[in-house]
Amino acid sequence: MSTAPSTTTDEAPHTAAPAPESRGPWAPLRPLILRLHFYAGVFVAPFLLVAAATGFLYAGAFQAEKLLYSHELTVPVGDRPLSISEQVDAARTAYPEGTVSAVRPSPQDDATTRVMLSGVKGVDATHTLAVFVDPYTGTVRGALEQYGSTGALPLRTWIDEFHRDLHLGENGRLYSELAASWLWVIAGGGLVLWFSRRRALRKVRGTTGRRRTLGLHGTVGVWAAVGFLFLSVTGLTWSTYAGANIDVLRTSLGQATPSVSAAAGGGEHAGHGTAAGAGGDAGDGVGLDEILAAARAEGLGDPVEIVPPADASSAYVVKQVQRGWPEKQDAVAIDPATGEVTDVLRFDDFPLLAKLTRWGIDLHTGVLFGLVNQLALMALAGSLILLIVWGYRMWWQRGRGSAFGRPIPRGAWAQVPPYVLVPLMAGIAVIAYFVPLLGVPLAGFLVVDVVLGEIAHRRGRRTAV
Repeated sequence: MSTAPSTTTDEAPHTAAPAPESRGPWAPLRPLILRLHFYAGVFVAPFLLVAAATGFLYAGAFQAEKLLYSHELTVPVGDRPLSISEQVDAARTAYPEGTVSAVRPSPQDDATTRVMLSGVKGVDATHTLAVFVDPYTGTVRGALEQYGSTGALPLRTWIDEFHRDLHLGENGRLYSELAASWLWVIAGGGLVLWFSRRRALRKVRGTTGRRRTLGLHGTVGVWAAVGFLFLSVTGLTWSTYAGANIDVLRTSLGQATPSVSAAAGGGEHAGHGTAAGAGGDAGDGVGLDEILAAARAEGLGDPVEIVPPADASSAYVVKQVQRGWPEKQDAVAIDPATGEVTDVLRFDDFPLLAKLTRWGIDLHTGVLFGLVNQLALMALAGSLILLIVWGYRMWWQRGRGSAFGRPIPRGAWAQVPPYVLVPLMAGIAVIAYFVPLLGVPLAGFLVVDVVLGEIAHRRGRRTAV
């Protein structure tokens, strides 16, 4: 929930009302959660601030992209579209360099056809050059660098990569994984701390100073907490370390995302990859229009992407690419020599966790429910930015004691009943194993706090003497 110290009256003696008394096993746990919330808020908040700001921009980039690249994306509606092969020929004439890695036929009457070229000089190796063709006249309306399965163009690609890795490559991805690893911990800890306070201490109206900031911080955080938990979990699914562990777990449970067989002879769905289009343009055999017609006969409606065979032993792969609700993710493999469908994969047949992963990622990236989804993400990102600002403001308003606040009281761990402490530590160990960018900093926080506690204890002894 909150992203900076959401301290309560435990660290705010200027508040008029007394702190609520805690009873049972909660009493020793509360200061530990409070302290963890404080450390995570102070030290992880800068990473979350960057993730929130860039996420806000990314959510707005979908609509900005439509305006900025309207010339390339849209055309006047004509009488009769050209064949797909003619449209691809027009793109190849204008841009003979590179090979055709995919074709996305015009999905609406006023939309252009995209012909994606790989191996083009000056284009990032992980990107393609998207050539936009008027489906009615064959006129090339422009070409833009494209990234990802959602067809991100330069504006959204730049923001996406900044959000993901700060344009620092694989090492930069650690920042976003750190933010995602801790967001759910901070949000969950903030919820526990907020609802453990007396109702009178949670109100905002009529309060001033630090208590008012705390009230705003907590109230907004409570309303946004579920969204933060969702963003954290879905963000981890494609992170470097936690994401790899999640993939291994899904595979071991038989819940990996299947793919259609790209072998010309067909085969089972699981364990086969789709053609990446490395083989370039179509050679002898049936043409693109026959390939698309065969896919249509299998029920694959727009929008679709046609991926040429990777080599002589591979098939065409035609897959639906609609990420909005309801998702269209069916795929077929088609023999390039005969036009025969050799394999079919239906989204309805995906394992449950594979479907949930697909929906979660698309909701996280703002495409599942279109504009409403994007506005909701912008609201969440804005809330997170406010919570970070309020959190640091509370830290400043406290204006007393150590810059790092008061350490956990000595012996706090020993006061936790074993029947609570043992399962708690076991759970933390398991989570830290699967989410290492949570476990390593958590160990660091504990070490730092033990050191600060020992320093405070020795100073107290010297003062007493």
